[in-house]
Amino acid sequence: MNLPNLLTLTRVLLIPVFVILILNKSFGWAIITFGIAGITDGIDGLIARLTHQRTELGAYFDPIADKLLLTSAFIILAISDSVPAWLTVIVITRDMVILIGILVMFLTNYRPKIKPSILSKLTTVFQILTILVVLIDAHYAMIRLIPAIVPAIAIFVTAVFTVLSGFHYIYVGAHMLNGKK
Repeated sequence: MNLPNLLTLTRVLLIPVFVILILNKSFGWAIITFGIAGITDGIDGLIARLTHQRTELGAYFDPIADKLLLTSAFIILAISDSVPAWLTVIVITRDMVILIGILVMFLTNYRPKIKPSILSKLTTVFQILTILVVLIDAHYAMIRLIPAIVPAIAIFVTAVFTVLSGFHYIYVGAHMLNGKK
């Protein structure tokens, strides 16, 4: 267990804390908790690359931690009517498509290297930023810290990137399975 994997584990352990904070409408603490979790997502990969501490465990654990964090966040925020349910469905559907694709590859004895695309990384960044924007908007609604249009734009951009990323993974996976790549 190295530092990047410990940061990933920290992200997973922050998930129930975040959910409880949202349920208790403690948006200020939820922003801080989710912000820390989001930062660990970027830092763990950076440290792993810079210090040559990439591990097979980290290659699988990091995207799983991301999916758990983001899925939990979108579900709890959809339940509390902070994000549209359709966005949550898009996010979860994309993640299910990716997981089913990996499962199919394993079942066909193809062992793909787990390496997220640039589009996938951007999608994760937009999803994290959207959650933060929505939380900030909910917490500071009375003083309008951010213009009302910002959450709507963030939601739209996240939806577009999530869909594009999902189709990209389908395209890449199909080519891998067909032996074209």
